[in-house]
Amino acid sequence: MHIHTVFFWLWKTSGPEQIRQFENGLDLLTRDPNVLERQIGKPAATSRAVIDSSYDYAVVLKFSDLASHDAYQAGQAHQMFLETCASLWSKVQVYDIENSS
Repeated sequence: MHIHTVFFWLWKTSGPEQIRQFENGLDLLTRDPNVLERQIGKPAATSRAVIDSSYDYAVVLKFSDLASHDAYQAGQAHQMFLETCASLWSKVQVYDIENSS
């Protein structure tokens, strides 16, 4: 199992139209046939010293293996998302996990 987690920080000047465009882009992106499970969300209302809630949106995607993840990365949905939405964020951070259990 390969788990792909992405955190996005949108530009502080983003208005409702840009946010809607970004959310629509995330929805289409995560419907790629290689994605087994998807979670899209905003920071939870939790507060502890170890929690980073500075991001605006996060996506957690599950793939059967690294090859499926790589196919998703090269796929049309991912490329379209980059073309139409990359200008909407100021920072992106990715964490990938190989499930060992």
